[in-house]
Amino acid sequence: MPNDRPPPALDDVDRAILEALSDDARLPNNRLAERVGVAPSTCLQRVRALRRSGVLRGFHADIDLAALGRPLQAMIAVRLTVHHREQIEAFTRAVRELPGVLSVFHVAGVNDYLVWVAAADAHDLREFVVDHLATHPSVAHAETSLIYEHRRGPGPWRNRSAQPPDLQS
Repeated sequence: MPNDRPPPALDDVDRAILEALSDDARLPNNRLAERVGVAPSTCLQRVRALRRSGVLRGFHADIDLAALGRPLQAMIAVRLTVHHREQIEAFTRAVRELPGVLSVFHVAGVNDYLVWVAAADAHDLREFVVDHLATHPSVAHAETSLIYEHRRGPGPWRNRSAQPPDLQS
């Protein structure tokens, strides 16, 4: 559900902390403080305030899925048959618990969901779609797109005035 609170005002120090932690969430407080140019006590207070306000929701490991035997990633667009709240909530709960599901996005547009999955191989991916989506009573359509590469972007805390690089071929 959307957060009804207005977003907290972030200054350049907060943005620098978010940027540094997004690059390496394991930075010790002293190094983080040095990197953003504040005292360690100030840095610790800032990080705690970012967590309390919900801006900083957690710290996560970036895991090599191939090392776990799941090198194939896909984004599966799912369209539901009906749009009753109970069916939507039941589908969301069910799909989040499926093996190999990395994230579930409830979206607007032609499709209702994007499901990001990791699979061992093409056969494993096919079995996932057939066993869990194509045969699900709430699903009208599922379309699979393979992910060739996944890289995180710079994030919204980066300098907004900086111009993006030219995307020429």
